[in-house]
Amino acid sequence: MVFDRLTAVRTLRPLALVSLLALAACSGEPQQGMQDMKVPVSVVQVQPQAAVIRTELPGRVQAIEDAEIRARVNGIVQSIDFEQGSQVKAGQLLFTIDPAPYRAARDQAAAQLKNAQASAQTARLLAQRYATLIKQHAVSQQEYDNAVAQARQAEAAIAAAQAALDAAQINLDYTRVTSPIDGTIGKAQVTVGALVSATSATSLATVHRLDQVYVDITQPVAQIAALRRQIADGIVKPDANGDAQAEVLLDGGGTYRHPGKLLFSGVAVDPGTGQVNLRALFPNPEQILLPGLYVRVRLVQGVDQQALVVPEQAIQRASDGNSTVVLIKDGKATFTPIQVGPHTDKGYIVYQGIQAGDQLMVEGFQKVRPGAPVQPIPWKGQAPGGQAGQGGAAQPPAAGGQGGAEQAGGQAAGDKAAGGQPAGAKPAEGQAAQGQAH
Repeated sequence: MVFDRLTAVRTLRPLALVSLLALAACSGEPQQGMQDMKVPVSVVQVQPQAAVIRTELPGRVQAIEDAEIRARVNGIVQSIDFEQGSQVKAGQLLFTIDPAPYRAARDQAAAQLKNAQASAQTARLLAQRYATLIKQHAVSQQEYDNAVAQARQAEAAIAAAQAALDAAQINLDYTRVTSPIDGTIGKAQVTVGALVSATSATSLATVHRLDQVYVDITQPVAQIAALRRQIADGIVKPDANGDAQAEVLLDGGGTYRHPGKLLFSGVAVDPGTGQVNLRALFPNPEQILLPGLYVRVRLVQGVDQQALVVPEQAIQRASDGNSTVVLIKDGKATFTPIQVGPHTDKGYIVYQGIQAGDQLMVEGFQKVRPGAPVQPIPWKGQAPGGQAGQGGAAQPPAAGGQGGAEQAGGQAAGDKAAGGQPAGAKPAEGQAAQGQAH
């Protein structure tokens, strides 16, 4: 009995050892395959290319002409003669202030002018009579001189009375408040019956000319200095069009349809902010840009003939806040910090961290870690010739919603599910492991 048990144990030990080795082989083969699997990712190859340098800066819209309508005489508002928010022409009547007291003052000044003219006529005739008598020695020289002086004083009185009449007429005209410019008028600041004052310059309304607008822009002086150094070093060539072009970026993500031009760049730096003021002029026929609106302005500042342009999708933000890209070196993913420059139509210009000919990952970041083996696949959004197509933006997904890397990843996953082996495993090894397991 004891002999039978010892015989059974000795017989089962080799069988158990063989089973354990088979299980180890079955469990170790997929793990080794997973470690050697290359993750498919979409990549682009960076090549030098000419790129227009554009800088996005904050700006504030200003009306090209902005007229504040204020009272220039004291009185009661009799009528409001415009439709609020409408278009008005220069010289169009806007408000009427009670003209009665100013009309009376005008009439009084006109009467004083006539009185002065009559007095001057008498003094002039007396001087002419004395001029004849002085030759006959009928009057003294003193009397003649007094008559001439009185005639001249009368002429001066006429001039003073005429000036008083003109002033009275001006005040009377001020009771009819008109628009000084063509433009769009806002709301009325007063109502009919309100007392307005010339002393305090009561605000009545505001007229804006909006067919063109200014956009006041601020730019850090460090950006201007860096651009000037690049131009001096020959890296960047100034814009060949002469007038610097400007674009307004709207809140909805689009671009304002009418381009503008930069009028001037300030020659002084604001000591409080360290920025320089610029001003651009934009057409505004639809009156989309309104005074006081905050906008982003994109300025064309030059052309970099040998720029390394990276698609926007390829730039990642590291935990420390710096920008990074994933380079493909020796078949592995290498996370590399970069120095990002201005935005262009095809992506961002990168000044440091990459070189011409480098392969950059554009899609598949969520599937790789530093040092992981990868399988580069040309990016579907890449145009022929190794350059990013359509401004560096990815093309719309293919049928089924899969990009290049996602399609390859899905295919690998399907192979694993169908054959019971990970993507990249050798068929012979997989069949052998399967046979041992059985």
